[in-house]
Amino acid sequence: MEKNEILVIYGDDMAAMAIRLAEEADLAGLIGDRGKRIGLKPNLVVSRPASGGATTHPEIAAGLIAYLRKNGFTNLAILEGSWAGDSTDRAFTVCGYRKLANETGVDLIDTKSGNTRVCDCGGMQIEICESALALDFMINLPVMKGHCQTLLTCALKNNKGIIPDREKRRFHSLGLTKPIACLNTAVRNDFIVVDGICGDLDFEEGGNPVHAGRIFAARDPVLCDAWAAAQMGYAPADIPYIGLAEKLGVGRADLRGAKVRELNSGRPDAASAKPGGKVARLAAHIAADRACSACYAALVFALSRMSGNELNRLREKICAGQGFRQKPGNLGVGQCTAGFRASCPGCPPSGADILAFLRGRA
Repeated sequence: MEKNEILVIYGDDMAAMAIRLAEEADLAGLIGDRGKRIGLKPNLVVSRPASGGATTHPEIAAGLIAYLRKNGFTNLAILEGSWAGDSTDRAFTVCGYRKLANETGVDLIDTKSGNTRVCDCGGMQIEICESALALDFMINLPVMKGHCQTLLTCALKNNKGIIPDREKRRFHSLGLTKPIACLNTAVRNDFIVVDGICGDLDFEEGGNPVHAGRIFAARDPVLCDAWAAAQMGYAPADIPYIGLAEKLGVGRADLRGAKVRELNSGRPDAASAKPGGKVARLAAHIAADRACSACYAALVFALSRMSGNELNRLREKICAGQGFRQKPGNLGVGQCTAGFRASCPGCPPSGADILAFLRGRA
């Protein structure tokens, strides 16, 4: 897998999807030596099941562990430190990782309880957990979701879980942007598998999941986050730590040079998920007929970026789904509504493209 590639897979069998991504990326070849210490770093910010949109589905980690074991890698660990207000130990249990560790024999490390070391990170001194620094290869397993302060949390921000709580508090006191970017100059991002199954609309602790039914893999955390931002209706410039991380040499946010490769076309039907809360209110603006979850999710994310006045100016519902193929209509998104008077192209279109399209008509 090349550094400028993003591999995308759709479905609901997350373990099988993760294995397919690892195979397609030749993860074993990227790691090399079978004796390397390999860490899997999920997002377990709070003690809540992944279905709420805040935490990484354990099935993804399970699939990767199965792949790694099959390919002769045995020195494995799952490591994480929940946010300062929660217990990692409780999160391991509630989120299914203690059960996974017991079943697989993989080490389970609470980064809050270990030793730390102060490292120079792009000119900023940051305390990092030694359990993370001791890794030879790290597999970052973030959730693509909204965040109340930074708008997006994905690969780059997920590494906050390998610093102690006192550093997490300092990061917030400094405004997050610079510390997040600087941290990623020193920590590993060897392979990234993003849980995009049902990340939250706009809050890191979950509660309003948006079902997109996909996971994706990358090797460049900056490109990964730039692409994730676009799916959620943002430009990379809207997430300042992406640009700063690029300037610090962590990676490149060049979406035009990215090679996005979809491994299948079997996208789940959006009707399989029943939205609630904010997502349900946004869904009231959508007319869906056999819409795939990825297209539907992009539309929900785009609508969430629009002001109340902009939404009110949309005088008709926005159509999405296979039920509109080869049919006339006024306003639609995705390839299935190509015959409409106004349609945002793409299969699926990104949230950023949909947002620009709708704002041009609101």
